[in-house]
Amino acid sequence: MKYLFLAAFGLMLSTTAVAQSNKDKKDGFAMPSRDYVMIQIGYDTWNSAPDSINITGIGRAFNAYICYDFPIQKSNFSFAAGLGIGTSNIYLKNQQVVLTDTTAFIQFVPETQDYKKYKISTAYVEAPFELRFFSNKENRNEGFKAALGLRVGALVGAHSKGKRTFNSKPIIEKVNTKRYLDTWRYAMTLRLGYGNFSVYGVYQLNSLFRAGSGPESIRPLQIGICLSGL
Repeated sequence: MKYLFLAAFGLMLSTTAVAQSNKDKKDGFAMPSRDYVMIQIGYDTWNSAPDSINITGIGRAFNAYICYDFPIQKSNFSFAAGLGIGTSNIYLKNQQVVLTDTTAFIQFVPETQDYKKYKISTAYVEAPFELRFFSNKENRNEGFKAALGLRVGALVGAHSKGKRTFNSKPIIEKVNTKRYLDTWRYAMTLRLGYGNFSVYGVYQLNSLFRAGSGPESIRPLQIGICLSGL
């Protein structure tokens, strides 16, 4: 993940440089590169989770997208679409999930080992769509910016991971399964910022779990910071 972030950051900087150097000689407006990278790091949690689920610590989210910008004539608005990956890590306290059980409904039970950390991780291939506003028409990499959007994601990976020690040696227990989770996710997004930096929020509209396979009230929620060329 570290190398992905560095590569994406480098691409974002190069995109920004192109955007600042290209000018429309007719009206003086900047003509930024229409493709750009969007990197997001944030806090992640399960909104409306039942009291029986013991979420703890700081859930971590990392999202990376390559997007394409479609200016709406010469207005202060544009439409953007892209493709990338979104990840989530939720930590449990003194609890674990039974992912290898034959029951149809996911089970959150007291931990059977003394885990130092225990988390549930998911990864989605996602397509973000945004309606964007920028206050600076001469250079979109400066000034106030806002974006309201929708993400459509397809689940590509999910696992639980517990870390503990035995005889002073570290042990990692990992179980991969997508059995209980909904294959798709649909989320509303909002970004507000200045220049290349912004804060963002994501609220999932559908349940995290399949109908009849887990608590249907759970709606994942992310809040964090975003680095983008546009």
